[in-house]
Order: sequence, then C-alpha cells, then structure tokens
Amino acid sequence: MEELSQNQTIVVHGIAGTASVAFATAFTYPLDTMKALLQVGSSASKELDAAQALTRVLSLSGNAGLYNGFSWYAVGRIFGLGARFGVYEILTALCKDGREDNYLFASEALLAGMAAGAIETVVSSPFELIKLRMQVTSASYVPRPNFALEKGARTPLIARLLHGCYPDKRSLNLYVGLISSLTTKNTNVTSALLEYPWTMTGSGMPPSVSSVRRPSNIISLEGWTTLWRGLRSGIVRDSVFGGVFFSSWQFLHQAMLDWKAAGMNPLPRSNEEISPLSPWTVSLTAGFSASLAAAASHGFDTTRSRSQCTVLPKYISMERKLLKWKQQGNKFERYTGIHPSDRNVLFHGVGWRMARSGLASFLIVGSYLFVADHLASSLA
Repeated sequence: MEELSQNQTIVVHGIAGTASVAFATAFTYPLDTMKALLQVGSSASKELDAAQALTRVLSLSGNAGLYNGFSWYAVGRIFGLGARFGVYEILTALCKDGREDNYLFASEALLAGMAAGAIETVVSSPFELIKLRMQVTSASYVPRPNFALEKGARTPLIARLLHGCYPDKRSLNLYVGLISSLTTKNTNVTSALLEYPWTMTGSGMPPSVSSVRRPSNIISLEGWTTLWRGLRSGIVRDSVFGGVFFSSWQFLHQAMLDWKAAGMNPLPRSNEEISPLSPWTVSLTAGFSASLAAAASHGFDTTRSRSQCTVLPKYISMERKLLKWKQQGNKFERYTGIHPSDRNVLFHGVGWRMARSGLASFLIVGSYLFVADHLASSLA
C-alpha cells in the first residue's frame, strides 16, 4: 500500500510538472520569438526594431508565425527543466543531509544551480537549435526552388548534402562566365562546378537558415555535432542563469520565512515550525528570480542564438580543422564562445527575455502547485 502511494505521488508530480511547463511555454512563446528575432536580426551598425520584427512575421507567416517551432521548444523545455530541477534537488539533498533544520545556504543553491544549468544545456540543445531556426524562418522570405536548371545539373552531391536545394541560376551563370575563358578539358563547365560543394547554391555562399531548418537537412549538411553548436556559450548561459535563479530564489524564500516568523510567539526554532508560504508568494519570488537571472545571462544567450543561426557545412568545418583555424577574440571570448563581431549586440532583446523568463517561471511554479494540489486532493 505504501509503495502504491509513492508511485501515485511520483505520477502526480510528473503530470503537474509536464502540464505546467507546457502551459507556461505556450503562453510566453511569442515573447521568445520576438527575443530571438531581435538577437539574430540586429547587427552592430543597425538594430532591428521590435515593431519591424513583428510586422515582418505577421506579413510573411501570419499569426501562426509567432508559434513557429513551438513543439520542438516545448519538448526541449520539458526535458531541460526536468533535468535542471532534478539535478538541483539531488545536489541540494546532499547538502542538507544530516542537518536538523533542513536548511540550505544561498551559496549552496548557487553552486547546485550552476551544475544543474550545465546539464540542462546538454539535454535541451538540439531542440533549441531547431526551434530557433524555425523562428527565424517565420520572418524570412523563402523563395521557391529555381527549376530553370535542367534536372541533370542537379548532381547527386547536392541532393546528398541538402535535399531540395537548387542552385541559383543567375549566380551560377556568372561563375561560368568568369571561368569560360580558361582552358579546360571539361566541355560542360556547369556540371563540373556543381561537383564542388561550395558551389551547391550557385553563389559560393552557404544556404540560408530557412533552407536548413529540418533535423534531416541539418544532419546531412552540417553533421550531428551541429545539434550542440554553441554548447560552450550555452553552458555558461545556463550555469549563470541556474546559479542566480536558485540562489536568489532561496534567499528570497528564506527572507519571507524570517519575516513571517517575526510575528510568531514564541519564535520558531527552525523553518519546519513555520507554516508554508502561499503559492502566490512562491510564484512571485520565482518570477522575480528568473527575470534577474535572465538579465545576468542574456549576453551569452545572444551569442548562442547567433551561432546557432549560422549555417556551417561539413566541408567548411573540415577545412578549418585542416588549416588549424583559431577562434577570434580575447581569452574570455574564446572560452565563453563570444564572437568579437557580437560585442555590441549582446544585450539586444534583453527586455523580452526578462519578461518571458519571469512570466514563464511565475506560471510554471504557480500552475505546478495548483495542479499538484488538485490532483493530490482528488486521489486522497
């Protein structure tokens, strides 16, 4: 009977956690879309305005464009937050083991949150990359494939690297015109050029993000490791976010308990003698802590978003390894994955991310407590 009760408790908390994450993600996803577009669409010389980004999404994709990639993000959030809170609970349980009052220091919450955030990045990275590219696609004009070339000009190489890609005829003809005066044994210069991967688009440039947004296209053109691109900046981002979030939440939670205990007579000897805080108070402190953590880690989030929206085919990565290409920037930028050209755009969209993180954490904690209490009472 006791084992059955434990299993019911696990199921209740699992359902409550999944439902709360899905609800909060759906409610705040348009804010995340706006944040991503401002991060990716801005440059050092020109900053993308929020009104311009919203107008572009609505004109190209309609209202549904604000939710493009939502399913990938929701799945990633469920697994990522599950890993974050699961690792945090395990680490903090080890810290509190043997203490009579079950007390947790804010410094311990900071370290546990940093470790939990790093694990979250590894788990949710593939889902986040696909989500981000689909968000950018919703604000990008996707031209129809150029069928002007004969089917024979579309070589098996292009079909293998990126299914459905057709070279740009105008750029390809320009290439052919430039080298037509050179002596060559190949009579069909166009077909010969298409045998080289860097001319697969006809312009020598890599395909756009809107053409490489599906998992199959990403893996075939860029490789499996692309699903974890920007992992270094992502680990720093989520470590900072997790550490600031859990430490500030623990500090505020303890401050609320101390304030509540001040009016009790006699004074409680431990936190266990104080009645629990209301769900409204816990949700507010969680939302405020998440907004603070989002502001502290936003620069690394921008770096990660911009790196994930860069199409880097496998042959270019191989050339960089052969040439022993070194990442640009100072030592701090190399360790954290920040590109020097992104120095002036690191805090673009910070307000949108603070609003999204704060509101999402408030809804997750509040809805989780509500659903868990409702399910527990119905099963009792």
